[in-house]
Amino acid sequence: MTASPASGTVRSRRRRAVPAAAFTALLAVVAGCGSPPATTGGATPAPSGSASPAVPDTAGATSAAAGGATTPATGATTAAAAGGGAFKACMVLDVGGVDDRSFNQSAWAGMNAAKKANPDLAVSYVSSASQNDYTPNLANETKQGCKTTIAVGGLMTDAVTAVAKGNPTANYAIIDSLIPAPNVYSLEFNTAQGAFLGGYLAAGMTKTGKVGTFGGLKIPPVTVYMDGYWEGVQYYNKAKGKNVAVLGWNETTQNGTFSNSFTDSGAGSTATRTLQQQGADIVFPVAGGSGLGAGAVAQSAGGKLNLIWVDTDGCVSAAQYCKYFVSTVFKDITGAVQTYLGQATKGTRTGAFVGNLANKGTGLSPFHEFDAKVPADLKSELTQLSADIAGGKVKVGSKAQPSS
Repeated sequence: MTASPASGTVRSRRRRAVPAAAFTALLAVVAGCGSPPATTGGATPAPSGSASPAVPDTAGATSAAAGGATTPATGATTAAAAGGGAFKACMVLDVGGVDDRSFNQSAWAGMNAAKKANPDLAVSYVSSASQNDYTPNLANETKQGCKTTIAVGGLMTDAVTAVAKGNPTANYAIIDSLIPAPNVYSLEFNTAQGAFLGGYLAAGMTKTGKVGTFGGLKIPPVTVYMDGYWEGVQYYNKAKGKNVAVLGWNETTQNGTFSNSFTDSGAGSTATRTLQQQGADIVFPVAGGSGLGAGAVAQSAGGKLNLIWVDTDGCVSAAQYCKYFVSTVFKDITGAVQTYLGQATKGTRTGAFVGNLANKGTGLSPFHEFDAKVPADLKSELTQLSADIAGGKVKVGSKAQPSS
């Protein structure tokens, strides 16, 4: 079941900025990674003040032909899906490419799903080779006459804010950020809620009494997952009288382990091995493609290390490691993008949406090969916990959560 921006709350909008340090840490794609989630196995059903850049006189055109590609002035690549509909929707990807098995790929899948549902919609994307491409790519798409341009990731917050201000009659959307502008639609996800379930699941499945997590960059769209995971373990400990330890993150101090990349699988492997050596037998990588290194370490561990994946169902996006994925904390970017475009073609191009447990914008994916290994009582507890969080009975405290 997909998330529905239509059911989200349009809110008084404050900007949740990504720390400036994150931009200089690495030229990387913001976390994450949401193919359309399936029905969960026993848990939640898956489903500035800077000058405003003017649109340049010359810009790399986005190909209008199926499978076509051009090279814009920024050096990034572009491509388009089949169609020449009356409504032109464009997407600016973050670093990592359209086939990153993660954040970019799931956003583009939402564009294609919207195109399939509406033949009058023409969709295209442009890739970013680095953070320096954000502003020119957004400006170029505006120059091409896009009716709406979707920016994939909170790292583009400043670029979208500036371009939208400089082009007040154009429309934009951004994933994982809230921008207070009348021509920007914001798509956010309270993944702390889904990750709370992931932490509870990990605590219920560990044999060593230690579970771990690491992030790609220390930015809110990443740490919100880590906060939720940490809280879920603490909740389990309190409910069960246990003392499962979380390695790699402490919500109270906001200190932890980071690979400093969303693409370097080697850095992900190093982070995972460190957590394993400290005793963790279940690890939750919140690091995009860097997290694939965790899969390699789990594979080499021969069953002594398992993972909880992030953003997209790992058994779909990283199927080679499926046997090591207890589950996935998903973020339904695909469904949210599809629904937003459905609304945009009908005239609704401003507002905000927050995906959560209640509207199935986040949750746990199926257990797949772990289905028979997860105890029935733990599955029941997860189902009840999901309902309690969605209903407000159990509160998630992460300060990185989007406001509702």
